[in-house]
Amino acid sequence: MNVPVLDLVRQYESIREEMDAAILEVVRSGKFVLGPFVRTFEEAAAEYCGVKHAVGVASGTDALFLSLRALEIGPGDGVILPSFTFFATAGVVHNVGATPVFADIDPKTFNIDPSHLREVLTTDHGPRTRVKAVIPVHLYGQMADMGETMAIAKEHDLAVIEDAAQAIGAEYRASTGPRTTDSEPRTTDHGQVFRAGSIGHLGCFSFYPTKNLGAYGDGGMIATDDDELAEVLRLLRVHGARPKYFHQMVGINSRLDAIQAAILSVKLRYLDEWSAARARIADRYDELLSGIDGIVTPHRAPDRTHIFHQYTIRVLNGRRDALRKHMQDQGIGTMIYYPVPLHLQECFAGLGYREGQLPETERMSREVLSLPIFPELTEEEQTDVADAIREFVH
Repeated sequence: MNVPVLDLVRQYESIREEMDAAILEVVRSGKFVLGPFVRTFEEAAAEYCGVKHAVGVASGTDALFLSLRALEIGPGDGVILPSFTFFATAGVVHNVGATPVFADIDPKTFNIDPSHLREVLTTDHGPRTRVKAVIPVHLYGQMADMGETMAIAKEHDLAVIEDAAQAIGAEYRASTGPRTTDSEPRTTDHGQVFRAGSIGHLGCFSFYPTKNLGAYGDGGMIATDDDELAEVLRLLRVHGARPKYFHQMVGINSRLDAIQAAILSVKLRYLDEWSAARARIADRYDELLSGIDGIVTPHRAPDRTHIFHQYTIRVLNGRRDALRKHMQDQGIGTMIYYPVPLHLQECFAGLGYREGQLPETERMSREVLSLPIFPELTEEEQTDVADAIREFVH
């Protein structure tokens, strides 16, 4: 058998004519950087996410970096974030001169634990470090507990940057709004519904090819309802210049390419359909893997929707790596996101963290295993995945 962890060619084949036409239109226009194709995508993406502004940038990493710059976070400032996330979330904090402050996670959702966030805020991080922001990461496609996070942030006067790189289209339901602005969210019988990236002061997205909404190269976006922050971000992405060659601030070169924007505009029309397909696949995995000893399927918080960027199981009793080897031998792709927590990475040794300080984060790094999931995954392939797991366990 051969089951890939992801197959982007199948997606392309399903919308080939539209994709080819969109790319050709950009090539024929001669407008390759920012311009009308980017504006069209930004408008559609802002409407989709439920915000006033969407600012296209060169990558998800740049989205985080520029968000910190726009909030004037730098040397002497601390930024709290989960240790269980992709490196970029902490790397950008370091690269603006601020200090990453790591928090533990909720082992059910893999997202930042609000109770530990409160605990971290009462800890002395050094005489020169004042915590100014928190970056909740919506890991694997399910949003963090934004109600509690926003309440804590308001209490401590913190800026909130949502790292929604893996969660575009994910939703959070609340009886009352946790949002930072006065914009009206969508309302349903279950209360107000907020999409990822629309609750904090800024929301950051990645369009890396493997994401649920992926470009054919790097790309990113920042969402916000704040008019002033949006204007600063638009300046920062073009070296701080307006008009060209007249620089109001020092920015960087971080522009979303027109071809990527055209590709994303086509894909955005299919995103909800693809998310529904992922949810069906996740439901079937839940059934196929039910009752297998030592396997914990993903938790779905009742006040949130999960877009399943990853379908990540926990493998108990220290058998994760052995299961992954077994799957590899069977021709089945899997991934480990993430095997080494950020607080234990060599490059952050100077921050003084020790093994055992964030126990849930460290436990998850030893247990998590992401299975193949993408909208075009077949039922036969899913059955092969589940059969291989059952064979290993039994």
